[in-house]
Amino acid sequence: MTTVYVGVGSNIEREKHIKAAFNALASVATRLRASTVYECDPVGFDSHPFYNLVLELETDLSLPAFSHFLRRTEIKWGREEQAQKYQDRTLDLDIVLFGELVSDAHPQLPRSDIFKFPFVIQPLYELCPERIVPGDGRTIKQIWQQVGRYDTLSPVDISLTTEK
Repeated sequence: MTTVYVGVGSNIEREKHIKAAFNALASVATRLRASTVYECDPVGFDSHPFYNLVLELETDLSLPAFSHFLRRTEIKWGREEQAQKYQDRTLDLDIVLFGELVSDAHPQLPRSDIFKFPFVIQPLYELCPERIVPGDGRTIKQIWQQVGRYDTLSPVDISLTTEK
């Protein structure tokens, strides 16, 4: 089993798509835990605010299989196959950490968003503050203390449970 952290974002029918991502990932996880959901402004373009969170899960899928699963899930829920980097999203699923893997190839691991964006590091801090970031040596808490700007995040009350 591999412990994986997935960044989840949506700014189109946000609650519906966040719940869809949670349920999809529950289907390939033996354990699934969600951070707080945060509302924040989009990065790189002007549009509707996003809901963002990080999901922590255990899976037996390989990195290629898991990455493919995330892509299929995004497309199933309406993401354009040739989506631009800065545009509205029904669902955006990014592998943030995949076990202890470090890679410069696609997907880049750990995902560089950890070091830049409050909407990634704050949820990670909630889930695993003492986890050491592979290839970096710092803990999530140490990075969290350096990133700052958490006033840009507004907690949202969304109940995430798997549908039976």
